[in-house]
Amino acid sequence: MLIAVIGALVISTSGPLVRLSDVSPATSALFRCAYAVPPMLLLAWLERRRLGPLPFRGVAVAWVAGVTFALDLLFWHHAIDYVGAGLATVLGNLQVFIVAFAAWALFRERPSARLMVGTPVVFGGVVLISGVFDSAAYGSDPVMGVLAGIATSVAYAAFLLLMKGGSDRAAGPLAHATVVATVMIAVLSPLFGGADFTPSWPAHGWLLLLALGPQVLGWSLISFSLPRQPAALTALLLLIQPMTTVALSAAVLGERPSPWQLAGCAVIVLGVLYGSRRPQPTLADAEQEEHVPKTSTV
Repeated sequence: MLIAVIGALVISTSGPLVRLSDVSPATSALFRCAYAVPPMLLLAWLERRRLGPLPFRGVAVAWVAGVTFALDLLFWHHAIDYVGAGLATVLGNLQVFIVAFAAWALFRERPSARLMVGTPVVFGGVVLISGVFDSAAYGSDPVMGVLAGIATSVAYAAFLLLMKGGSDRAAGPLAHATVVATVMIAVLSPLFGGADFTPSWPAHGWLLLLALGPQVLGWSLISFSLPRQPAALTALLLLIQPMTTVALSAAVLGERPSPWQLAGCAVIVLGVLYGSRRPQPTLADAEQEEHVPKTSTV
C-alpha cells in the first residue's frame, strides 16, 4: 500500500509537467513514453536476470495494455489542453468506478452497495466540472475536456486491469507496454492533432523529467503494487493523484477553476471515497464465513 501511495504522489506531477512542456498533446504523450523506454528496458533486463523470461501470456497482455495506455495518454493530454491539469486529472480518475465494476466481472471482487449509491453522485460532479451551468468555468473548452476525461477513464481502467491480471512482475510488463504505447501514439498522433517530432528546449527538459519521474518511477511503483492488492483498492489509492495535482496546478501553474468546478472536484472525490469503501463485516458474517468450506485455486 505504501508503494502505491508513493507511486501515486509521483505521477501526480504528470499534469503540471505536461503543461510546463508547452507542446501539443500528442507530442507530450509521445515523448513521455519514448524517453522512458531505455530505463524501462534496463529495469526489465535486471528483472529478467533475477526471475527468468516473462511468460508469453504476460507479454501478450502487456502489449494489449500498451494500446490502452496510448489511448489513455492521448485522451488525457487533450483533456489537460481543454480544461487544465488539475480538472483533467480529476476526470481521468473516474476509472475507480469502472475498475470496481470490471474487477467484479473479471476477478470476482464484488463491489459494495455503496458503489451503486456513489456512482450518480460522482457523475453529478462531472456535470459541475463541465461548466454547463457555469459562465465562469475554467478551461478553453470544459465540455470537450469532460468528454476527453471520460474517454481517459475508460482507457485508464482497461490499462490497470490488464496490468493487474497479466503478470505479478513490474518492470517487464511495463517495459513492453511502454514500447507498444510509444509506437501506437506515433501511429495515432495524426488523429489527435499531430505530434512534433523535434520539440525544442526547454520542452525537451520537461518531457525528460515527465518520462523519468511519473512514467518510469511512478508507474514502476504502481505496477509493482497492482498484483498484490485488490484492484478497487489500488484505484482508490490513486485518488491521491488528482487531489495532489489540483493543488500543484494552482500553486505552480496558477490554474483557478471556478467555485462550481471546485465543488465538482469535491463531489467526485467524496463520491469515490464513499462508493469505494467496503462495509465492515459483522460478527454474524465472520461466523458464517468460518463455516464455509475453503477452496484452493491454482
